[in-house]
Amino acid sequence: MDDALIYKDPYGVVLVIGAWNYPIQLTLVPVSGAIAAGNAVVIKPSEISSASAEFIANTIPKYLDNECYQVMCGGVQETTELLKEKFDYIFFTGNATVGRIVHAAANKHLTPVTLELGGKSPVYLDNTVDINVATRRILWGKCVNAGQTCIAPDYILCSKQMEEKFVESAKNVLKEWYGEHPQKSPDLCRIVSDNHYKRISKFLNEGKIAVGGRVDAEDRFIEPTILTNVSPTDHIMREEIFGPILPIINVDNVDDAIKFINDREKPLALYIFSTSKSNVDSLLQNTTSGGVCVNDTLMHLTLESLPFGGVGPSGMGAYHGKYTYDTFVHKKSTLVKNLNKLGEALQSSRYPPYSEKKLNFLKSVLKPSPNLKALKLFPYLLIFGLGILTSFLTGYVNKKQQILQ
Repeated sequence: MDDALIYKDPYGVVLVIGAWNYPIQLTLVPVSGAIAAGNAVVIKPSEISSASAEFIANTIPKYLDNECYQVMCGGVQETTELLKEKFDYIFFTGNATVGRIVHAAANKHLTPVTLELGGKSPVYLDNTVDINVATRRILWGKCVNAGQTCIAPDYILCSKQMEEKFVESAKNVLKEWYGEHPQKSPDLCRIVSDNHYKRISKFLNEGKIAVGGRVDAEDRFIEPTILTNVSPTDHIMREEIFGPILPIINVDNVDDAIKFINDREKPLALYIFSTSKSNVDSLLQNTTSGGVCVNDTLMHLTLESLPFGGVGPSGMGAYHGKYTYDTFVHKKSTLVKNLNKLGEALQSSRYPPYSEKKLNFLKSVLKPSPNLKALKLFPYLLIFGLGILTSFLTGYVNKKQQILQ
């Protein structure tokens, strides 16, 4: 018999460039998949999270083969030099600007890539939800890691009426979580660097501060802040915020929200807060995003059964769970034929000289196979039939024995 097989081959030498916002997870999760798939790996942790980079550089050599798994630390110059080398696969997590540089470098060698980027992930909020539950879930997704998460809610689309309800609920929730003086809360982290602090804090000059707004440059602290009266053309609406500031844009209905989302680049995540099946279906069917979470934020990221990745400007490729392993293997299609004479005789029509008879035979062979799905049920039907037969025979034998007694 012939065999049709799929071999899963490692690509070879893989470059994994990690991110600074979750420096251990976003570096070592793809590394683990690359190792499981049989690749050698060059690991480049982010220099912005310097303590984590040092930890990775000191720890990896203690436990992994130094010839197969090496850590390269450094900044832009070192990364630029790394990208000049020919790798068999590159996995990058970071912003779209650097992602384009990585992609261009990979193109020179036709190296396949996975780009885990980001973008402005919108939240649609309608009037069918429990506003207190929705507010808590939206703010949790925004405040985790001070908004420095690639799939953090970036802005809200809702009616003016829902905006007012959300703002009032948010005041109570944030006070409950972080108290009167959020800067003293042990549950709010800081912005990663001075440069990032300066970039994010400038957004506070746009729109109207409805909640929060306090900052401390020396401490790199930005209070969780909600902005209203924001214009779609404001600078805050033209780049990923990546901080604890949440602007609200007013829309009248789900169709307006869909148009607003589709007029912009495809986001990494879309969050839908609604109990209306019609509204949820409309957004799912008429928008494109890396992933969707309905009536919660971030939680789709936690399911290993779901692939995680972007689309268009928010990224390419996906990983998590088994999908991480699949990312780092080449699926090699393989057909193994035998050389017996019967098989050769049946296939002899492919050889010249050709005739009408040979061509008709080839046409019949190349016709699509009939639907054989029903045959999958045959073993179950056979077992069922045997069960009935056994039951009948057992009853028959028992009856005979009673007669003889």
